[in-house]
Amino acid sequence: MKDIKIIITDRHGVKHQVDAPTDMNMNVMELVRSYELAPEGTIGICGGMAMCASCQCYVESNHELPEMSYDEDLMLSEAFNVKDNSRLSCQIFIKEELDGLEIELAPEV
Repeated sequence: MKDIKIIITDRHGVKHQVDAPTDMNMNVMELVRSYELAPEGTIGICGGMAMCASCQCYVESNHELPEMSYDEDLMLSEAFNVKDNSRLSCQIFIKEELDGLEIELAPEV
């Protein structure tokens, strides 16, 4: 397994190309937190349980992601600033197939 590149646009519109390990079972929300791309306490408030939508992001690339779970779909139905390409970054697990994934963090509510 190898590291992949993921491009994350932060809430100030700045793009960051980061290395993401594929061998640690990490999700994109944890990656954002590890690179400190959002102020502490503003992303992943529920700890990645799909219960708060603080990690909502917009998927900008054409990568095929796993189908949205019932919990993720329900949480997004109650979230603000939702778009057709919205996902919870805590539900996007880092895998080799996601090399080059581009996301934008949704605005903080």
